[in-house]
Amino acid sequence: MTDEPNDPIPADAAPSEGAADATPAIPAESPTDALQRECEELRDRWLRATAEFDNYRKRTERDRREQADRAVADVLQEFLLVVDDFDRAVETAPSDDMAAYRQGVGLIHAKLHDTLRKLGVTPIDALGADFNPEVHQAVVQEPAAGHRDQEVTAELRKGYRLRDRLLRPSMVKVAKA
Repeated sequence: MTDEPNDPIPADAAPSEGAADATPAIPAESPTDALQRECEELRDRWLRATAEFDNYRKRTERDRREQADRAVADVLQEFLLVVDDFDRAVETAPSDDMAAYRQGVGLIHAKLHDTLRKLGVTPIDALGADFNPEVHQAVVQEPAAGHRDQEVTAELRKGYRLRDRLLRPSMVKVAKA
């Protein structure tokens, strides 16, 4: 018989004992090593979650600041139109016709109130109303004939609401019995 290099190994041939030793043995992981690995994994997850939360907080703060800036810019755009009108009124020297000048200033005043209304600002009607400490600030209280007790007899400074929220209370004079 001739031995050829490509002869297959017979199926009944048993592997030698030395062949089993050639595969690397995987050392068993000790409980301490497993806990250490789990601790490192949890620490890594915690650091990632902390970094993600910090980024979220910074992004939220930046978005809030940008939104507030946009809101202020929108309001200022509306008021700049009124400021332009006032600038033109100041540059124009009042002529002998004060009625026309007064009418122009009256138009600017109306435009300003229209701008406030578009922004949701409404005046508080105080004159003749009963004193309400939620919307009125009493600065003077005096006896007044012909008026009910606690009736607002004069408005010294107008108050305003922004939708349902009090923006500024009315400064009023109140009748006292």
